[in-house]
Amino acid sequence: MESLSCHFQFTFHRVSKNVKSRSSSVSCSIQPTQSNIKVVINGAAKEIGRAAVLAVTKARGMEVAGAVDKQFVGEDIGKLCDMEEPLEIPVINDLTMVLGSISQSKETGVVVDFTDPSTVYDNVKQATAFGMRSVVYVPRIKVDTVGALSAFCDKASMGCLVAPTLSIGSILLQQAAISASFHYNNVEILESAADATDLPSADAVQIAKNLSNLGQIYNKGDITTDVAARGQVLGEDGVRVHSMVLPGLPSSTTVYFSGPGEVYSVKHDITGVQSLMPGLILAIRKVIRLKNLVYGLEKFL
Repeated sequence: MESLSCHFQFTFHRVSKNVKSRSSSVSCSIQPTQSNIKVVINGAAKEIGRAAVLAVTKARGMEVAGAVDKQFVGEDIGKLCDMEEPLEIPVINDLTMVLGSISQSKETGVVVDFTDPSTVYDNVKQATAFGMRSVVYVPRIKVDTVGALSAFCDKASMGCLVAPTLSIGSILLQQAAISASFHYNNVEILESAADATDLPSADAVQIAKNLSNLGQIYNKGDITTDVAARGQVLGEDGVRVHSMVLPGLPSSTTVYFSGPGEVYSVKHDITGVQSLMPGLILAIRKVIRLKNLVYGLEKFL
């Protein structure tokens, strides 16, 4: 697509004391119009996939170009997301078919992967083969998988963004915890959730890992390490996590620090999957400029 850009310039000349003349010029040029980013949602029928469809549809400069899932095959993804109008995009269980149809248009494409740790590597390889970049949000993805993806993306010079979290609030919490750790030697993590499907959560594990990587030893004065009621110690640096599960609780993470005469805490609550969508849109916009694998959204905030 191309657009016509024109510039008009008017110049006034003084001929005599009381008389002025005016001349004008017009210059035009043809400039290419930037097309929308074509976004494929892999795992579109999941709750987060449906939220992603809605978010991408509303976002400027991008559009949903494909919906992949094993569930609800053949149904319009717009209707599945309770949109007022259908998107006329059926759910398909064949990623290769969707990628093939988009690659023929030679437009910029991004695959958003909400699938499973066991399929991520093959999915990214397929997307790369069709010249498309990937945004991966698959909690509990293995370190070996990330390493293999990094090597593959470097060789292919194709961007991939692996996000352990898409929540901007969660990232800010992690950054605040790192800053506080330089000033306090006692730290514990308290998290809550409505169900116990995956505890300790990926966010709690990531925070503990970040703090442990700083080379400090925490809670040196705690002699109750082996008491089960005191929570689980993650790593070898004394960071303890307590997980509370009750129906109706929001997904919440609080990091407590203490020093002589004071307690400092930072907290983040997630009440809905919509909280992940600003991070997802940011990831889609950034990944199209990458030529290798980037782990986490932190560098883009």
